[in-house]
Amino acid sequence: MAAKHLIWFRHDLRVTDNKALSSACADPQANVIALYTATPEQWKQHDVSVRQIAFIHQNLVELQHSLAELGIPLICHTVDNFVDAAKWVLNYAKEQQADALFFNRQYEWNEKKRDEWLIEHASPMHVHTFDDALLLPPGAVTNQKGEMYQVYTPFRRAFLTQLTVTDYRSLRAPAQRSKPLEIKTILPLFPHEDQNIAQSFPAGEQAALKQLRQFCAKKVTDYQHDRDFPSINGTSQLSPYLAIGVLSPRQCINRLQAENPQFLDYPDSGAFTWLNELIWREFYTHLLVAFPRLCRHQPFIHWTQYIHWNDSPTDFEAWKIGQTGYPIVDAAMRQLNTTGWMHNRLRMIVASFLVKDLLIDWREGEKYFMTQLIDGSLAANNGGWQWSASTGVDASPWFRIFNPTTQGKKFDAQGTFIRYWLPELNGVPDKYIHTPHEWAEENNIAIDYPKPIVDHKQARLNTLDAFEAGKRNSLKYDK
Repeated sequence: MAAKHLIWFRHDLRVTDNKALSSACADPQANVIALYTATPEQWKQHDVSVRQIAFIHQNLVELQHSLAELGIPLICHTVDNFVDAAKWVLNYAKEQQADALFFNRQYEWNEKKRDEWLIEHASPMHVHTFDDALLLPPGAVTNQKGEMYQVYTPFRRAFLTQLTVTDYRSLRAPAQRSKPLEIKTILPLFPHEDQNIAQSFPAGEQAALKQLRQFCAKKVTDYQHDRDFPSINGTSQLSPYLAIGVLSPRQCINRLQAENPQFLDYPDSGAFTWLNELIWREFYTHLLVAFPRLCRHQPFIHWTQYIHWNDSPTDFEAWKIGQTGYPIVDAAMRQLNTTGWMHNRLRMIVASFLVKDLLIDWREGEKYFMTQLIDGSLAANNGGWQWSASTGVDASPWFRIFNPTTQGKKFDAQGTFIRYWLPELNGVPDKYIHTPHEWAEENNIAIDYPKPIVDHKQARLNTLDAFEAGKRNSLKYDK
C-alpha cells in the first residue's frame, strides 16, 4: 500500500526549491496531498495587511494550479488562529491515515509554539521539518562563545565564511506524479478583501523568477548607487515574494551568482551590495530566534523602555496620512498608503521622523507599517524600526538624528519623487521643493500644503533630552 504524505504550506508558496515539498515527493509511489490553513483572526492580531493577505491568496491560487499540474491536490481550510490550524492539520492527517507530515519551519514565537505542539501530539505520524526560508538556519552563525552576534558586520563576516562551505543550490520542482488534476474551485480559497496589486506585483513564482532574472541581469550593476534614490527604479522589489515564500533566498543568490560569478570578490559592487541586503534579512531573523522578546514588542536595549514618549494622536495621524509639512516624509507615507510598499531609504527617513522628530513610540510606527505593507515581515520590520529608533541591536546611535529636509535634498534633489506623490507642490521650483513654504512666503503665494508640524532643531533637542532622561531613569528603576 502506497504511503500517504501531507505537505503543509505556510510562507513557502512555491513548487521550485521547496525543501518540504521535495522531501514529501521523494517517494515516487507516495500519495501526496498539499494543505494550507488560513488564519484570519491570527493575521488580525499580528497586524497583517489586507494587501498581504490578498497577495497570499493570489499566490495560493497560482500554487494550486502548479500543484495540480504535478498531480497534487491542494486543500485549503480556514480557521481562526494558529492553535486551531495545528489541530485541524492533525485531525485531517488522522482522517486520511497519513504516514508523514512535511513542513518548512517558521521562526516567530507563535509559529514556533504552534509547531512544537503539533510535533508533540503527532504520534504515530512522522513529522519532517526543514530550514527552508533562510540561506543559513538560526543558530548556524555564532561568535566564539557560541552566542548570537549583536553587531551586523562580524555577523556578516562569519555568515559569508559559513555560506562558502554550505550547499545552497536550488532544488528543482518535483516530477509530475500523475496526470494533471482538474481544478473545480471558483470560490475564493479563503475569505479576504480583494486588492488590485497585480500590476505592481504579479502573482506566481514564474512572475517572481522573471523579476529576479531581470534585476540580476540589468539593474544590479548600478544597485549600490541607484538603491538610495526613490525616483529611480533601482531596487529589486522582490521583498513581497520573499516575505511569503514565493521566492527563496537560495534562488536569489544562485541567480545573482549566475549573472555575476565573481561578485563575492568585489564588496563595492552592486551585486555584493544586494547580497548584503539579503544577509540583513537573515541577521534580523536569527536575532528573533536568539532573543524571543523581540517578538513581544520589547526593545532590545533595555534602558530605552524608560523613554517617555509623546502620545499625541494628532501628530501620529499627520505622519500616517502624509501631512507633516516635510515633503520627503509625506511623499513616502503616501506611497506606502497607496501601494503597500515603500522604498527602503524612505523607510529609514520616515521612521526617524516619527521617533526622533515627533518622539512617538517606535512600536506605533512598526504596527502601522505592518497594517499597510505588502511585504510585511516581523523580523525585518521590527529590525528596521528598532534600528531607526536606536532601541535595537547594532542600531543607529540614539544621538544620530536625520534632518528630514537634508535627507530630502540628498536623495530627491530635484523633487521628482516628491512631485509624483505630492501634486500640490508641482508649481514649486526645484530650489524650494523641500521647503515649499519658504518659497510661498517670499512670493506671497498660497499653497495647499501644511506647514511643518514640528521645528526640527527644537525636536532634536527634545529627543536628546528624552533619551538622556530614559537612561537616567533606568539607573534609578533598575537598581
